[in-house]
Amino acid sequence: MRTLAFPCGLHRAGVSRRDFLWELGGGLGGVALAALVADEAHAASRTSNPLAARPPMFAPRAKAVINIFCPGGLSHLDTFDHKPELVKRAGTPFDTTGDVQFFASKPGNCQPSYWPFRQHGECGRWVSDLLPGLAGHVDEMAFIHSMQSKTALHGPAMFMANSGFILPGFPAMGAWVTYGLGSASEDLPAFVVLPDHRGLPPGGPVNWGAGFLPAIHQGTVIETAEGRPPIADLFAPRDHASLVDGEGAGREFLAAVNARHLAPRDDTSELAARIAAYELAARLQLSAPEVTNLSGEPASVESLYRLDHPDIGPFGRQCLLARRLVERGVRFVQIYCGAENTAVKKIRPNWDSHEDLVRDHGYWGPILDGGASALLTDLKAHGLLDTTLVMCQTEFGRQPAAQGKGRDHNAGAFTVWMAGGGIRGGTAYGASDPLGFKAEDHPTFCYDLHATALHLLGIDHTRLSVYNNGIQRRLTDVHGHVLTDLVA
Repeated sequence: MRTLAFPCGLHRAGVSRRDFLWELGGGLGGVALAALVADEAHAASRTSNPLAARPPMFAPRAKAVINIFCPGGLSHLDTFDHKPELVKRAGTPFDTTGDVQFFASKPGNCQPSYWPFRQHGECGRWVSDLLPGLAGHVDEMAFIHSMQSKTALHGPAMFMANSGFILPGFPAMGAWVTYGLGSASEDLPAFVVLPDHRGLPPGGPVNWGAGFLPAIHQGTVIETAEGRPPIADLFAPRDHASLVDGEGAGREFLAAVNARHLAPRDDTSELAARIAAYELAARLQLSAPEVTNLSGEPASVESLYRLDHPDIGPFGRQCLLARRLVERGVRFVQIYCGAENTAVKKIRPNWDSHEDLVRDHGYWGPILDGGASALLTDLKAHGLLDTTLVMCQTEFGRQPAAQGKGRDHNAGAFTVWMAGGGIRGGTAYGASDPLGFKAEDHPTFCYDLHATALHLLGIDHTRLSVYNNGIQRRLTDVHGHVLTDLVA
């Protein structure tokens, strides 16, 4: 211990080594913290427009993503995953030990596909007769037959498929993409969500939230049902016409006030984001009605998407809108084919076919098949398929054993497919076991799917990260590998 002398002649009490090191370390820690805060502030304020287009990390194969999501659990065994062994064992006990417990049932007998499988295309991929339209596109599609989830609960599995985490509150893939690349359109949101006309999916808006990213990166919902405004509260009520008459002058005045307010605070990213969001909302009053107005589409396109069909038409409209959105520079479009489980009446409102799989999948199959196959055809006709990555996901699969006339949840194996945007068509990756119960060859999680999609967009998934709450966060967490076998 020593005594410190001060210029004024006063003396300070002795300082121990422990106190000296503590104060020294605390001081350096403060310096480090200030540097980190400054770096983060600089990164956050790298542009006055948080949605301004930014260059990819390397040459991309795709410019946009259309992500079709089938909530409820689409059965891989009745669509894309052909299992001859399951046919051989039809009617025999699946569990011979009595030890297996599915999500909501004890296993019944082995149940092969309710629809026959056939080989299609030059690649000879197997697809069931439930999806004849998509079967005609297998040479453009790549299948992942070894997908798995960490949970068999709809909500958490939905969150994992969309954000990489089973807990809510993490940024969705679309938010990460727009955070990394910005927007290619000045008049439309970068990330658009087209929900099923029956309602929102399990988990609701959390599935397209921005989490800890700036709020402007969350998905913007556009209603697709005819007769509804595309975006809620976008226009003033009709009985307030006086507000509309002076709207142009009001916008100009507000823009001037916002610019003056922002000038001395140009390092405040939240303020810049809020102003950009308000300005985008104003432009949406013109762009949203234009993009959702399908009257200018030729009759051949309306027929392709079967817009006049009472069941297939609404999803066909979602798919057609997705094409129109990416055509106008929207970066990420998510389409939901199915809604939240409400009261089960005649048919489930999504793919969750516990009671009667032939009834439910028999209804939803033609809807998905009609819209998705038309989308692939239409994108190709417009020269957009090569630069648009189309993905079709579900949160988990279904079991190879019967649950009465249905199938229970299966987080151990399911299939997703991709097409366009740099994908090597006619290919497949991984495999489930002979009965389709668990992923056996190259088990794959959403991390690998997300890493591959980001790679095709010109983004290294390990470098797209944000420091949040003491951890460097990214879409793929600490996992993920690019599935190079599926990349052209």
